[in-house]
Amino acid sequence: MQDLKTVSPRPFLKWAGGKGKLIQQYIPYFPTEFKTYYEPFLGGGAVFFHLLSAHSILTDINPELINAYRCVRDLVEAVILLLENHHLKHHKEYYYQVRSRAGTSEVERAARFIYLNKTCFNGLYRENSKGALNVPIGNYKNPTICNAELLRSVSVALKTAQIEVRPFDAVLNFAKTGKDFVYFDPPYYPLSPTSNFTAYSRHAFTEADQIKLKDIITKLVSLGVSVMLSNSDCLFIRELYKDFKIHTISAARAINSKGNKRGKIAEVLVTSY
Repeated sequence: MQDLKTVSPRPFLKWAGGKGKLIQQYIPYFPTEFKTYYEPFLGGGAVFFHLLSAHSILTDINPELINAYRCVRDLVEAVILLLENHHLKHHKEYYYQVRSRAGTSEVERAARFIYLNKTCFNGLYRENSKGALNVPIGNYKNPTICNAELLRSVSVALKTAQIEVRPFDAVLNFAKTGKDFVYFDPPYYPLSPTSNFTAYSRHAFTEADQIKLKDIITKLVSLGVSVMLSNSDCLFIRELYKDFKIHTISAARAINSKGNKRGKIAEVLVTSY
């Protein structure tokens, strides 16, 4: 079994809006002390892999994402074997065959999820109305489908984490003291009325959800919980969190089919402390 000294744990999935490249900008704003870390919108988990808190509760509404994390934590060697098989068989027709059918066991579903994530367009997770992945294959010459050493390192990092399928508002049932730190990374508020940038799944994150999230954050802060939120830099979000500390972060927009539409964009980091 690999240990954390061999390969540093980091996100093992590509994820739209992932924070791996922003961590250095986030570091000055993390709380200096906390006991239990909560991440209700898990996604790629970049902040978790940076903090590596011994007490972590990681949740998301996406059952396939959570299943992948659990299987990497508990059945990593089985996941690796299946991913190696996907790697050997990978080609365009095989991708669409795998995409069209769900795995039968939890570990098969996890390996399928990771394989599709590594080979689909931009690692974009997008569902149709029935909850099925509908992203086309990406244009990769030699995608890294199975990074066994990284997966083993991630497995070690996740061993003490509680990983569950939960809606974001369930955090109110668990984070209740000044020893808790919650990081929210919700689907971002769209920068224009015609934007579908947040519509990655059949569960759309609406303006009402953004307001609900702000109300939950306010309740958590009243209990003494430390809270951090990332979101798009726009008037709606700045007005919504005007009573909090708002920091500007420079990020790269990667999810666009046209290369000339990608580039630096401002985001906000909201903190309660």
